Amino acid sequence: MTKLINKPCEPKPMKKKQLQVVVTGGPGGGKTTALDLFRRELGHQIAVVPEAATVLFSGGITRSEDEQVLKLVQKTIFQLQKNVEEIHKAQFPDRLLVCDRGSLDGLAYWPGSESEFFSEVNSTFEDEIARYDAVIFFESAGASGHDISSNNPVRNESSQQAAQLDKKLQKVWSRHPHFYFVGSSESFIRKIMFGIMTIENVINQYQRG
Repeated sequence: MTKLINKPCEPKPMKKKQLQVVVTGGPGGGKTTALDLFRRELGHQIAVVPEAATVLFSGGITRSEDEQVLKLVQKTIFQLQKNVEEIHKAQFPDRLLVCDRGSLDGLAYWPGSESEFFSEVNSTFEDEIARYDAVIFFESAGASGHDISSNNPVRNESSQQAAQLDKKLQKVWSRHPHFYFVGSSESFIRKIMFGIMTIENVINQYQRG
């Protein structure tokens, strides 16, 4: 008679969580330039998730001041942002995800209350903030009265509008436990370099952990 021997199951090694960092800030903050340089610097080590709003508006959707349209647009951007992030996670499981804005950016553009926003998108602030391991915030040049010229053709905010959006976005994202602020500077080059070094520090800390 063959005797069966039950061997204890060896625990499978836990898969290391894929790092997901948000790079955000008011219009004209330099984040797009920083992301372009960062992509060239790290190459295949990272995957840059494109900004959902730019994807949407570049696809033929026009901006509107109508409240109902604004809400529909922000709900669409919210879902698109999360879906694009998930696509990049699946396509690049071994890369670090650097997101050009995150799902909570829509709060700064939402024409109603915060509670209404989360009710409409069927989520919570806690669930969305937990999606990201760190937030790197590029302050808009408009916050200090400087030019906010952008290489993003779908952005059309004035300096005053950029400054207002910057404050709203800071209020949202500064609630993250790992919030890194890259302030507006007289030297755009120094600001971008500081931002890139901040991103590298966040990634290095994660890799050491």
